[in-house]
Amino acid sequence: MTAFLLECLHRAGMGDVLAVEPVTGGLAALAGMATRRDAPPVFVKAFADPPDDDVFTNEAEGLTALREIGGMATPDVILANRELLVLSALQARPHRETFWEQLAHALARLHTSTIHPRFGWHHDNWLGRRRQINTWNDDGFAFFAEHRLLRWLGQPRVDAALDAGDRTALERLCRRLPDLLPGRPACLTHGDLWTQNLMATPDGRPALIDPAVSYTWADVDLAHLWTTAPPPEAQRFFPLYAELTGLDSDWQTRMPIIQLRQHLAVLAQFDNDWGAADLIRATLAPFRPSS
Repeated sequence: MTAFLLECLHRAGMGDVLAVEPVTGGLAALAGMATRRDAPPVFVKAFADPPDDDVFTNEAEGLTALREIGGMATPDVILANRELLVLSALQARPHRETFWEQLAHALARLHTSTIHPRFGWHHDNWLGRRRQINTWNDDGFAFFAEHRLLRWLGQPRVDAALDAGDRTALERLCRRLPDLLPGRPACLTHGDLWTQNLMATPDGRPALIDPAVSYTWADVDLAHLWTTAPPPEAQRFFPLYAELTGLDSDWQTRMPIIQLRQHLAVLAQFDNDWGAADLIRATLAPFRPSS
């Protein structure tokens, strides 16, 4: 794996790279930290078999959007092409409550300062190894139903894991979204904000990686953080974010519905779904046809 990354870097003209050490944590791509002869180390990732030509250019665009539109800290993009993505190095997330308090302020600012009249993005991008469909829509419920939930039906792993009752339940849930969720505006979202995609700048501020950006409900980011085992020091993050954004008191009850999108994406892409199928079935259970 490291030899492949080193070859990609040299082929891209980065001949000063001396070695690459593997980095763990990601699920879709190969990743490593590259040591350079006369420059700081850089983070690099590549696909052995890229799903398409624009995966890394879209990721680079998402990082730029989060930084320039939303004011979030992100790594600098050094190189993005069909084969690989090279970024400035970040640090591991510190185990401090103050870090999560900083994140609450930064994420609240992102979500409240980027309100958009429509849901979507100016082109499709990527969530892992699958296309994220971003066709513009004025209706957030229709956008979420069509492009974030129902779009996963027909994927082989999803069809194998969910039976006809589950699929009917998902369609019923989608029709009832206006009754189940509050109407909220679209804003710029990271789109894949689980704890592994949260790191720190060299001076310790929260920094985001691996985005799947679009203008959609802020709850998409909140649900991903809420449901992916936030550490004990994150306890203050959620009430502070709620206070800063004026979040209603019932937000926790809708997190399983919002997170269906991510569970379906995981189920579609990985042989080991980390319990996603069971969580999907549990959320869909009230909407299944009666026997």
